[in-house]
Amino acid sequence: MTSDKRPRVFVARIIPDEGLQPIIAQTDADVWQDELPPTRDELLRRVEGVDGLLTMLTERVDDELLDRAGPQLRVVSNYAVGYDNIEVPACTRRGVAVGNTAGVLTETTADAAFALLMAAARRIPEAYDYVRQDRWKTWGPMMFLGPDVHHATLGIVGFGRIGREIAKRARGFDMQVLYYDVMVAPPEEEARLGARRAPLEDVLAQSDFITLHVNLTPETHHMMNRETFARMKRSAVLVNASRGPVVDPDALYDALNQGVIAAAALDVTEPEPMPGNHKLLSLPNCLVVPHIASASFATRGKMASIAAQNLVAGIRQEPLPSFVNPDAYARRVTA
Repeated sequence: MTSDKRPRVFVARIIPDEGLQPIIAQTDADVWQDELPPTRDELLRRVEGVDGLLTMLTERVDDELLDRAGPQLRVVSNYAVGYDNIEVPACTRRGVAVGNTAGVLTETTADAAFALLMAAARRIPEAYDYVRQDRWKTWGPMMFLGPDVHHATLGIVGFGRIGREIAKRARGFDMQVLYYDVMVAPPEEEARLGARRAPLEDVLAQSDFITLHVNLTPETHHMMNRETFARMKRSAVLVNASRGPVVDPDALYDALNQGVIAAAALDVTEPEPMPGNHKLLSLPNCLVVPHIASASFATRGKMASIAAQNLVAGIRQEPLPSFVNPDAYARRVTA
């Protein structure tokens, strides 16, 4: 392939070399170099005439962007498992393949979610700040008491790949595991993981810890709200490693501030990124980290590799390794 026929692609951020180098080697790649994402106007300008697009969750792919890109656009490869930033039906109508990075960050994300659970339970961030502020003067029998994790009841909302990995980790702490999902897991899977399905209201009412692992949909938007917080134990801890808008931040603030629930640990937020002066950050019982659940060297490298494979396959109109909308090719053929 001569250089003037190399497909043009826009990569919306620097990604690990496992993905970036193959893209640079096989395409005419325009790679956004800044740490912050491109502005909307800059993004629309950069996508004009490209054959492929590699996006982060920060890039909204909608009809406006697809129009600006042009009819030659063949693929949008999202560097994430979720793709709520992409209007998939709009892409499918135009024959644009959409890929994600499913299956490579499950265990890493589960590790991080469980770490958040334990950090919130044992009040690790508060205790760390206490030491840094030079307030530690003696050992005290009432200092930073928190709930035990072992033998507690864990409620998992969303029992897909990540939710099931959370259940595996809970078994090591002899936790009782309840889960809620619209789909029922096979009995042998429930037995293997020691998990029992229950209605959402029962999961909320009976669990000492609630961890969220659902996709962001109209049905799950603000599913954790004043009503659902009121169903939880006053001693309960909430962990969110799914999508920020699954939790109503105003309702969460009130629930934490008024003692409706004991604590929360968030890997994802609404808004995201969360500004440093947000009211949730004023609460000692709210731990917030900047969407880092998949942030291990190995996992981010695997994500980059799959995103690159999706991008190259889509340009060639070959099956994507992680395909969101396989019907897109049929639309392009019949268009």
